Amino acid sequence: MTHPSTPNIRAFHFSLPIAHAQSGQWLLVIALMLVPVLSLAQESLPVPRITVGVDTARNPQEVSTSLQILALLTLLSVAPSILLMMTAFTRIIIVLSFLKSALGTPNIPPTPVLVGLSLFLTFYVMAPTLEQMNREALQPYMKKQIRFEQALARAEKPIRQFMLRQTYTDDLNLFLRMRRQPVPRTPDEVPMTVLIPAFILSELKTAFIIGFYIYIPFLVIDLVVASILLSMGMMMLPPVVVSMPAKLLVFTLANGWSVLTQSLVQGFR
Repeated sequence: MTHPSTPNIRAFHFSLPIAHAQSGQWLLVIALMLVPVLSLAQESLPVPRITVGVDTARNPQEVSTSLQILALLTLLSVAPSILLMMTAFTRIIIVLSFLKSALGTPNIPPTPVLVGLSLFLTFYVMAPTLEQMNREALQPYMKKQIRFEQALARAEKPIRQFMLRQTYTDDLNLFLRMRRQPVPRTPDEVPMTVLIPAFILSELKTAFIIGFYIYIPFLVIDLVVASILLSMGMMMLPPVVVSMPAKLLVFTLANGWSVLTQSLVQGFR
């Protein structure tokens, strides 16, 4: 008795080599067609060769250009320190860190979130200063209207004015006395070596004062919760377990993030 499926199986076995042969022919044709394309691409797109070396300068202009590039690379390497020390970033990140500590949530919000928020608030606060630096120093230099030294001098004025507005007079006098320099007659005569550390010290003082005011309401909540638990005889229950939700509730109902952000931004003169 012959099964009806037998012819189909034989046909399949006979057609399989034929299909392989046809696919192999098509692959060979495609490969032959791609050979000129690959050779053309190899000729038209040469691999670049990058070399780094030190050669003898042929004129003083090359020496000046090399020194400017070296100064630019050095500036880029210390740019994070400039961002931290000469802008509003120091005060903002310290205040937000105080807030996280006062709430009793050491991991919430995460540190990258606080750093990102501090950076964007810093750009917001420094926007007028940066726009003035771009308008008076960077754009004329890019249009080759002024030299590099003149651009640096023009860019220094806006950042100097910003730091002077935030710096306490006592801190300026402190560093002037330590350097044994007379008190300048005008703010423009204050050297940057005195202004920068005085500005940083003033920012630390201001941030700690704001942190103290942040701690007061949360400290009151801790004392109230501890007193209630003690009066109820629940001495084995840690007060932090009860006070943390209360702090979060009060902070959220008081719209704390908006109030704190507004106070921080408006605190810069």
